[in-house]
Amino acid sequence: MSPPAIHYRTATSSEDAAVIQIHQDAFGREGGAEIGALLAAMLKDPSAKPLLSLVAQCDTDLIGHVLFTHARLSPASDASAVILAPLAVLPEQQKQGIGSALIDAGFERLKQQKIDLVFVLGYPDYYTRFGFQPAGRCELHAPYPIEAKNAEAWMVHELTPGAIAACQGTVHCCDALDKPEYWRE
Repeated sequence: MSPPAIHYRTATSSEDAAVIQIHQDAFGREGGAEIGALLAAMLKDPSAKPLLSLVAQCDTDLIGHVLFTHARLSPASDASAVILAPLAVLPEQQKQGIGSALIDAGFERLKQQKIDLVFVLGYPDYYTRFGFQPAGRCELHAPYPIEAKNAEAWMVHELTPGAIAACQGTVHCCDALDKPEYWRE
């Protein structure tokens, strides 16, 4: 018997509680409550829109989630941008490619929406496999200073060829994410 298929789709607002629970479970005692509260705030934040909220679903169960929220550059740029945060997969479903598939599905939808750049603050060993590169080297700076030892964790991925070369400056995130404590890796 083959394992049940996993489907990747846009989350609905009626699933917010289940999506938040995925992040709380994935981040555990250390950060689950904080990430869950941040996610709840981001989902309601008007400055985060337009946003893209995707879930991984196996049978009737939600097992993974990723959120992409609106970002802007200053000085102003014609490039459209989003920030990928947060990404989570239930602990018992991790290491099966679900997080990767959520990111790939997000990229496809973002390309259809004509988004040029995706930013993330995360583990370089994980995110570079999707084409992310250190954003600081491209003169694209995080909303708050990143410690030098973690500078490589602030990354950008180009969905539109040439978009990185066409802009520089500081990335501004949604209000819910715009706090210095969220910009440490």
